Amino acid sequence: MHHRHRLQRLARPFCIVSLIMTLGACSSPQRLAYPTVARGEVVDVYHGTVVADPYRALEDLRAPATQEFVRAQNALAQPWLENLPQRERLRTRLTEIWNHERTGVPRAKGGRLFFTRNDGRQNQSILYVLDAADAAPRVLFDPNVASSDATVALARFQPSPDGKTLAYSLSDGGTDWEIWKFRRVVDGVDLVDELRYTKFWEVSWAPDGSGVYYSRYAAKADDPAHGDDHAQPAVYFHKLGEAQRDDRLIYTVRGSRTRTPSADVSEDGRWLFVTLFDGYETNGIDVLDLRDPGATPRTVFGAWDANYSLRGSDGDTLFVQTTNAAPRGRLIAVDVRNPAPSAWRELVPQRDYTLEDSHFVGGRLLLRYVRDAHGIAQVYDRDGRWLADVPVPGLGTLTGFDGSGRDRETFFSFTDYVTPGRVFRLDLSDLTVHPFATPKLAADVTPYVTEQVFATSRDGTRVPLFITHRRDLVKDGTTPTLLYGYGGFNISTTPTFRAPVLAWLEMGGIYVEANLRGGGEYGEAWHRAGTKTQKQNVFDDFIAAAEFLIANRYTQPAKLAISGRSNGGLLVGATLLQRPELFGAALPAVGVLDMLRYHTASSNARQWSSDYGLADNPEDFQALRAYSPVHNVRSGRCYPATLVTTADRDDRVVPWHSYKFAAALQQAQSCDKPVLIRIETRAGHGAGKPLWMQIDDFADQYAFVAHALGMRGF
Repeated sequence: MHHRHRLQRLARPFCIVSLIMTLGACSSPQRLAYPTVARGEVVDVYHGTVVADPYRALEDLRAPATQEFVRAQNALAQPWLENLPQRERLRTRLTEIWNHERTGVPRAKGGRLFFTRNDGRQNQSILYVLDAADAAPRVLFDPNVASSDATVALARFQPSPDGKTLAYSLSDGGTDWEIWKFRRVVDGVDLVDELRYTKFWEVSWAPDGSGVYYSRYAAKADDPAHGDDHAQPAVYFHKLGEAQRDDRLIYTVRGSRTRTPSADVSEDGRWLFVTLFDGYETNGIDVLDLRDPGATPRTVFGAWDANYSLRGSDGDTLFVQTTNAAPRGRLIAVDVRNPAPSAWRELVPQRDYTLEDSHFVGGRLLLRYVRDAHGIAQVYDRDGRWLADVPVPGLGTLTGFDGSGRDRETFFSFTDYVTPGRVFRLDLSDLTVHPFATPKLAADVTPYVTEQVFATSRDGTRVPLFITHRRDLVKDGTTPTLLYGYGGFNISTTPTFRAPVLAWLEMGGIYVEANLRGGGEYGEAWHRAGTKTQKQNVFDDFIAAAEFLIANRYTQPAKLAISGRSNGGLLVGATLLQRPELFGAALPAVGVLDMLRYHTASSNARQWSSDYGLADNPEDFQALRAYSPVHNVRSGRCYPATLVTTADRDDRVVPWHSYKFAAALQQAQSCDKPVLIRIETRAGHGAGKPLWMQIDDFADQYAFVAHALGMRGF
């Protein structure tokens, strides 16, 4: 399982007094001597303000100097991390905890069930098919044999409506780019078809299984083997048995250079719906009549005044989840032939809690809500009459409830901080719930309890916190605490099981998740309150959470670490700079850290402007400049011990964000608290990362925090 080439690792940990702060028998601690990184003279002028960008050269990921930066930083970080007293024990314990069966939520097509399963030791989960209720599951695709280091991952899969053909996509080395393949289900043999130049989107099958509708980018002009993600994608139809170059163009976006189309076929096969994405606040939907070969697209939702999500259809009736006149979400019925707002029928009105997802399955409407940052689910009939609440085991996260209008059952999963995902079957005839897969965990979780409390932010906003700790916790302000947050893109942070968190609890720590503005926990108003010129609210909420934990004697600054990924990496980077005295350690992972230039990386990155704004706009620039981590590092300050983590193949949040931030922080650090950057090779933003790589990653991160906070051990 353990692949020693990770991080370009050396054969053995070692100590070089002139380069690293050594541990144990090597030497007494001393200031780190960081790799020298050339500072350039690049400056930009934004609306009359001159902004220096001394590490601009690191944006060229292929440049020899950037490659040397990666090599030198890993040569510094690797032995330092491998010498940490807790690291090997953490690796061992993470391997033990992760060794439990993990089953994905099944999808039903053509009388078959398709689902992923991992026996606990496999680097990648295997795709299985169940041909009948009384049959044994059989392997349909095993990604573990696709590469020697297990870094080729199954990204997505879509069975055809009759369940006879599987469309599945692969990601190689962590990239968001996917290659779609097609496999006969009966014997597991691949067809000759292969689709490239696509990322992020599902394929949608033609009702007769003859092919798929899908979105794709153009090929790069100078590199036809790869897609150009600075271009605008279009929708194509691929007929099985034909070459991709012969695919038929179905839909192109007109009147906008930034909107991204994705296609979905109605269940009866008549309509092709094209959802247009251009940020996280509003969207549009067009439709084509597939029964009319000469049909042109017409608009169903085109006001761009809210979010509209198709959740199912029955003939000409569309079931649509929307934030129109309902910032916490509602469900409406729309006639595709007359989609004027005056003709809409409200099925389920806005509630006091937030509608996160909904589905039309077996003639029922299944609605999944977030209430005070935990999941609940309800069942309604097709006219919006409440039928039942779905029983769930506690305060946790729900996923699933997919299916078609004809299905007689659906599946969902439940998880919380100490419970791995359990899969249940919901019988739609009598609305009873039955276990489908229940994992066994190699750990005793009875000593731990989760409580929900509320901190008060700078402007008086109530901020929910989930705090997980031992039942016998003594609040004396000395317990090492890990505070996690995200706060963006309308994403709700709800209780989820993670093996590293359980290991942290076993080490004697407290784990806390903060539900920050910018997320989706309380609807669109909560989301927008943490975006653009109001983004500082997110950092204030996180700081308020930290101050609550200290004031209520859960911990103290020297024992408090903060963690976040992606947009959460931005959160950690900005917060550690604004209040360095409040934290003992920080873990900004794959973070968006240069807020003035993030949008230059790809057309996908530019879509984040709905949350962040753009430096091209004077008002946005002032807000971005005020918190952008790369631009707010101050020389002469003592920052908390910081381990920046990224991957050299991350093409979602490109690694130069982390390179520039780490270089600036190392140059500015005025005390002996370490600032390291860990750069994974053969990995991307995180999806599809093999188990061995995840274990190494978290062993490094949590050992770093344990050392910084002075934790004694398990």
